Amino acid sequence: MQKQFWTIREVIESFSLEESFLDDLEKEDILCPVSRAESPEKLFSADDLEKLRLCKILVEDMQVNLPGVEIILRLRQNMFEMRRQFDDILEDMSRRIQDMLKNE
Repeated sequence: MQKQFWTIREVIESFSLEESFLDDLEKEDILCPVSRAESPEKLFSADDLEKLRLCKILVEDMQVNLPGVEIILRLRQNMFEMRRQFDDILEDMSRRIQDMLKNE
């Protein structure tokens, strides 16, 4: 079973980064960790970790600034959404063609 949430300490250790980097990503609304009522500690989801992995690559390896990171992540999300829409259209077309062939 995969873990649902990671603490800020686990994330910092796993990704070898400074807490200030996480704070900057949160200020830019790139990452939005959750807090539970029973604990004030910020928790990061698997989606947050994937975004963080990409942010770290973009900032450290490619020297992209945080506004650029935000734009790249938004474009990436739009691309995935367009791909889902395209797949839905292809499925619909395939069903229609199969229905037409059955009726012949």
